[in-house]
Amino acid sequence: MTNFADKTIWTGDNLDILRGLNSESVDLIYLDPPFNSNRNYAAPVGSAAAGAAFKDMWTLSDLDVAWMGLIADEQPAMYQVLQAAGLTHGKGMQSYLCMMAVRLLEMRRVLKDTGSIYLHCDPTASHFLKLLMDSIYGQTCFRSEIVWRRTSAHSDTRQGRKQHGRVHDVVYFYTKSDEWAWNPIYTDYDPEYVAKFYKYFEPGTNRRYRLDNLTGPGGASKGNPQYEVMGVTRYWRYSEERMQELVDAGRVIQRRPGAVPAYKRYLDEMPGVPLQDLWTDINPLQAQSKERIGYPTQKPLALLERIIRASSNEGDMVLDPFCGCATACVAAENLGRRWVGIDISSKAVELVNLRLQQTMGELFHNRLVTARTDIPRRTDIDAPVPYRQNKHVLFGQQEGRCNGCRSAFEFRHLEVDHVIPQSGGGTDHIDNLQLLCGHCNRTKGDRPQEYLVARLREMGIAA
Repeated sequence: MTNFADKTIWTGDNLDILRGLNSESVDLIYLDPPFNSNRNYAAPVGSAAAGAAFKDMWTLSDLDVAWMGLIADEQPAMYQVLQAAGLTHGKGMQSYLCMMAVRLLEMRRVLKDTGSIYLHCDPTASHFLKLLMDSIYGQTCFRSEIVWRRTSAHSDTRQGRKQHGRVHDVVYFYTKSDEWAWNPIYTDYDPEYVAKFYKYFEPGTNRRYRLDNLTGPGGASKGNPQYEVMGVTRYWRYSEERMQELVDAGRVIQRRPGAVPAYKRYLDEMPGVPLQDLWTDINPLQAQSKERIGYPTQKPLALLERIIRASSNEGDMVLDPFCGCATACVAAENLGRRWVGIDISSKAVELVNLRLQQTMGELFHNRLVTARTDIPRRTDIDAPVPYRQNKHVLFGQQEGRCNGCRSAFEFRHLEVDHVIPQSGGGTDHIDNLQLLCGHCNRTKGDRPQEYLVARLREMGIAA
């Protein structure tokens, strides 16, 4: 059950907005987050995306340390990944992964049990991101590591650098359970394969075909007619009636007298090659591409359409929590899916309207998209009792201690507080409530618990 409208773009911190979305309300998530590339990105002046910018540089902050403390209590495996990243790659990588970890946890919550998630990244942090995903979804829900060739050549091989050119991105595909939406996709056969195996041309139609064996797989065909070759009994794959139908339809050919007839398989009737995990057939956007709008990390529409077509059905809900220039949203609209996007920049709303106008016509410009800047309120949990009535329960759970500074207080001196503030998507449910002393409650204010933990660390107070 969703608590938001189809075709909604939120502007704001996606962590707050994700926390306000109902659980199990999304069928497919695609995210193309910052890659920890140590660069700042901005669209060029004069482009349709001018004004869109984001930072991809990370330094460990007290907020990250607070997040790590919360993760250590609830996600010990994930905490070990963050610790290893800090030891091997430094505090910048650890900060980046902290940012991703808390958001990926929320994404799993909003994903339906039959849902899928695709995480787009590059080799900068892909190895750690996979470990994060394994700790959240489990290794058994890892489906594939897709390699997308995003460029045909790269200058890494020049400039005196002794390394191979970096020409690919990685897309990790996970599901939430062992049951998920799946629509097989096929690609064209390689021309060399076609020339080698489909080497016959039908007179008159010029249709390519190859010849296939008409004999059955051993005893499985014993109910079908038999024949003898060199003293060995064989069975036809089809019944006598079906064999005659194939002969009458011209689907069976005998190339020479006495030879065993063969079945004609036409190339134009074959679905193609089942899609593999190496994608080299979707070209990157060129500077002159009509699709390009100038967004610094824009991905091809064909790439997102392939993902959405494979892992969702018409009417399903698609979420892109780092939607940028909204390629996933446009692809979802093209394929008859419902969709929702989140971006820190208000430019995303303008860009998705512009792109829908280009693909659907002037009539729909600024009419399809709902733009929101508020935090959604969850409607999927039982209506709680007035939250202050939980004070006795919380006092026992916390053993009379403030959940900030951990000091012991009498019942009357502790105050009920929201772990995640209501302004940040938090609810009145008891799982989102705690008791704080007056000092910690004033310090925290209308901010999440991780802020309080970080402030207490600054003040030298153990939390």
